[in-house]
Amino acid sequence: MSDHSEIVYSTADGMDYPAHENTYNTFIKFGTIGSVAVIIVVSLMAIFLT
Repeated sequence: MSDHSEIVYSTADGMDYPAHENTYNTFIKFGTIGSVAVIIVVSLMAIFLT
């Protein structure tokens, strides 16, 4: 087997950190909005269906 050098991800070429951070922030925003929407729906169901 050939000897492979150790990969250092912090210095790897081709990593687009601004795009990665933008995607992560968008994911967190949609997760928060979805969680709030579910809480609202469940709260309304508890109020009107009891």
